Amino acid sequence: MLRLGLTGGIGAGKSEVSRLLTSYGAVLIDSDRIAREVVEPGTPGLAAVVAEFGPEVLTPDGGLDRPKLGAIVFGDPDRLRALNAIVHPLVRARSAELETAAGPDSIVVHDVPLLVENGMEALYDLVIVVDASPETQLDRLVRLRGMAESEARKRMAAQATRERRGAAADVVIDNDGPLEQLEPQVRRVWQTLRDRAATAS
Repeated sequence: MLRLGLTGGIGAGKSEVSRLLTSYGAVLIDSDRIAREVVEPGTPGLAAVVAEFGPEVLTPDGGLDRPKLGAIVFGDPDRLRALNAIVHPLVRARSAELETAAGPDSIVVHDVPLLVENGMEALYDLVIVVDASPETQLDRLVRLRGMAESEARKRMAAQATRERRGAAADVVIDNDGPLEQLEPQVRRVWQTLRDRAATAS
């Protein structure tokens, strides 16, 4: 098994890279998706979040009000740490289950937005960073996701710097341009990964 950590700043286009890698045959373990699953209604994770942040972070139907929780934790390092202390162990446990189920010959891509921020580089055989300029990130967040510019800047500021992510990378995928420039890069990276996995097995 080849274990990859895939990361990048918000709006860098990491989801598109993970989609392409999956289409080539990678097994994707999406930590954001798992983070949503572990705090679904009725889970111990959601109960722990409510105990920490109060019932005001729930929607009327009993789900997690993500925008409200996000407004509390982004920009407040202490509150963000409290949330991470609840969610991260649950995500790690579920990720380990999924990785085991993938099988020994798989190329497993762990899509981890905060990989660098949480010092997780050593957990993977290779770290792939999807890179885009802050200007491009901001444009995508505001124009494509409909985020207010002030909120987008706050989210970006809460993450590692571009330089820090670059220093952690074994492979950098440049996604500052249009989509048609991305696919050939990702295909080349995939071929390199397959070669490496074949050599290791």
